[in-house]
Amino acid sequence: MAELMVGRTVAAPAVDERAARRSLLDQIAKLERELATLFCSAYPRTGFEWAVPSRGGPRILTLGELEAIRDQMAERLEHNRRELSDRTLVEEQNRRLIEEMLLEPEKHRWVRVGNCDIGETGCKHWHVRPRYGLLGMLMGWWRVRISSGCPLAMGRGLWP
Repeated sequence: MAELMVGRTVAAPAVDERAARRSLLDQIAKLERELATLFCSAYPRTGFEWAVPSRGGPRILTLGELEAIRDQMAERLEHNRRELSDRTLVEEQNRRLIEEMLLEPEKHRWVRVGNCDIGETGCKHWHVRPRYGLLGMLMGWWRVRISSGCPLAMGRGLWP
């Protein structure tokens, strides 16, 4: 049998990549939508990596390159989901801590929680301090002091 095929050439079947390409492009588009949705739900938190590296300018990507992009996006999406989940857990614990501080400040002496600790923007913070300074500390009079937010950009004494 091997002797018969020596003179003949075997033609490779023509493979239509359109279906595979369309499927990969649809998967990439779905992952892009999910990344965009996750980005919107993570805002204003920082520290996430959203970018997927470029493949070097406009051109038609091979199936292998499309698969690599899809895999990178899926990995990035999963990593950011885990990171956001971990952060929201800590933020929820900090919100509970603020509630406990407001209910029983004497049990949370000198504890300070800021807006960044609960996933919000701004400079506001909750700080358990003694009422009336040293006397309040000795008497056990503790209160939660809530800051008014960010200081003025111009500083003190510059107002007319």
